[in-house]
Amino acid sequence: MRLSPQNLPPSGIKGPNYAREEHAVGIVHFGIGAFHRAHQAAFTDAALNAGDRDFLITGVSMRSPSVAEALNPQSGLYSLTEREGEQRSVRLIGAVKNVLVATQDPDAVTRALAERSVWVASFTITEKGYRRGADGGFPPFCALLVRGLEERRALGLGGLTLISCDNLPDNGVVLQTLIRDYVEAHAPDLAAWIEAQCAFPSSMVDRIVPATTPQDLSDVEHALGLRDEGAVLTEPFRQWVMEDRFAGRRPRWELMGAQIVQDVRPFERAKLRMLNGAHSALAYLGLERGWTFVHQAIDDPALSPIIERLMRVEAASSFEPAPDQDLQAYAQALLQRFHNPALNHRLAQIAMDGSQKIPQRWLETLSIHQSRGATCPALLTALAAWVRHVRGDGEAVNDPMAETLAALWRQNGSSGMASALFGETGLLTGAWRASPENLGRLTNLIAR
Repeated sequence: MRLSPQNLPPSGIKGPNYAREEHAVGIVHFGIGAFHRAHQAAFTDAALNAGDRDFLITGVSMRSPSVAEALNPQSGLYSLTEREGEQRSVRLIGAVKNVLVATQDPDAVTRALAERSVWVASFTITEKGYRRGADGGFPPFCALLVRGLEERRALGLGGLTLISCDNLPDNGVVLQTLIRDYVEAHAPDLAAWIEAQCAFPSSMVDRIVPATTPQDLSDVEHALGLRDEGAVLTEPFRQWVMEDRFAGRRPRWELMGAQIVQDVRPFERAKLRMLNGAHSALAYLGLERGWTFVHQAIDDPALSPIIERLMRVEAASSFEPAPDQDLQAYAQALLQRFHNPALNHRLAQIAMDGSQKIPQRWLETLSIHQSRGATCPALLTALAAWVRHVRGDGEAVNDPMAETLAALWRQNGSSGMASALFGETGLLTGAWRASPENLGRLTNLIAR
């Protein structure tokens, strides 16, 4: 039997204490994957449980109908399981009302954005979701969003808080710039209205959310006594830091621990360079050594010192922390999370889209230390593993630049890849132009 508002698990499993049918949608979220359901939707559910009203979520899948097919038959209801060691905690999340598929019904997305009750549009569309095409074309969400804003203006409604929850530095600025460019090209008369009516706060999010496996679904079915096709499994830890800049009403996300701050950047840099940077290093180095999961790779005595140096020395010294940020304590907490064997966080999942991720996770840190005359042996070791990974000798490379990177390997071989990627006119030189000394070090490491 399928989980739904009519088919609920035993009373020992907590669920929404609010009457979902009495609440309106207040948030439209683009990219309703597992991370959003474990993170922002869970924060919103906590606010609704605490008495906030009319902040249900309409999710938007940009391409695949799989999430809609999982959640819509369940009226958006799903289970969230937190795992640490042998401990399990399960609850039902009711914040999601429905899921739209943009490719199937783009007009429905426009109508959702133009609802009077909606105050927030949020995004987890991954780093590559903000990139313009080689022909200068805009990501498809831009047209949907701007049409919705045009409709709001036509109806005499106010603007929205547009909050990116993706792993990008200054993600609010990135989103605002992208929308501003799109409007300038396609709807210039809307520019002043957006400037006056909308807000683009930057945010930093953190929660490890592995992809749900068929075995996970079976385990959840056993725990619930019901089939939940939208089940999500995660760790107990969660973090959401956002800039105090909103266009109107919002849920009281701070009730679940969200931090509303004036400057997100120190927290963002810690997350990108220490956590995400270490995760990517574990992915490429761990896959090379035959590991499947994060906890296996961090338990490898050949890898753990590299990861610890990357976090505690190279990444932590690359930026100025906020006054109340303890970066060494943060590093210790990260190591503890990585060791959690219950998550089964796949290295292959983290390794995806490396060309889009490593500029923020590694290359900025390398550039900063290079300007100081310092070296980063841990980061260079990880970078060499990524360069070997994209050669494609093992499993298929899941990266939007996979063909380009494979062609570079064919043209340059191991002796020329460092220069082809990070030299004077290298493919990724915009993020880090390696010095001759670092090119030499990297070349030697790639050849190992």
